[in-house]
Amino acid sequence: MPIFDRLRRKKKQQPFCTAVVPAAGRSTRMQGEDKMLLLLDGEPVLLRTLRALQECALIQEIVVVTREDLILPVSQLCRDWVLDKVTRVVVGGESRTESVLKGIQAVDQRAELIAIHDGARPFPSQQLLEEVIRAAGEQGAAAPAVPLVDTIKRAEDGMVAGTVDREGLFAVQTPQVFEAALIRAALQKALEEGKSYTDDCGAVEALGMRIRLTRGERTNLKITTPEDMALGMGILIEREG
Repeated sequence: MPIFDRLRRKKKQQPFCTAVVPAAGRSTRMQGEDKMLLLLDGEPVLLRTLRALQECALIQEIVVVTREDLILPVSQLCRDWVLDKVTRVVVGGESRTESVLKGIQAVDQRAELIAIHDGARPFPSQQLLEEVIRAAGEQGAAAPAVPLVDTIKRAEDGMVAGTVDREGLFAVQTPQVFEAALIRAALQKALEEGKSYTDDCGAVEALGMRIRLTRGERTNLKITTPEDMALGMGILIEREG
């Protein structure tokens, strides 16, 4: 029975939701800069991400997964900005899948939902966060997504080999939210089989589980390249203007 159905019978209590934030990447496309600590209008990218999660009423706890060399600066960042929902900052693994699982292993035992959100996505709105968390509580797994708008080409040896029908195609974002036992089992199975996924939905799909898509936002940008920093500044200017 979905979590929200069970809890409606228990005084409509909100399920305990932990956000796991993978921030252990090497920023290889950022020309030598660490994107998590790059400043967007004077504030680190990771700070803006964590603050958005901190402000979400449906999230009770945050666990950050980062590189060993960033444990101290990230921990200090959380203290300086009084991010009191951050309970643990842990060292990640060799792959995203391993890093996320390490984060899940550090969450509070009360966690019924796990919301996995990229450390380099600093602009999720509160509406986006609440919609996907509630959908996961009802369905067991949910992720925000936006429909593709560009024409998609399939290529072979640098040449166009065909056009892909974009009808029904979506770009999936984070947070991706799952029942805790489900995502824990899915990632553990992936590691045992030597598989690594670029997003966590892939591990759950491999178990044959269906995932509900909620409304994503084009401003829910993942900072990956220097050009993305410029786009991020544009989002800030529009929001503050």
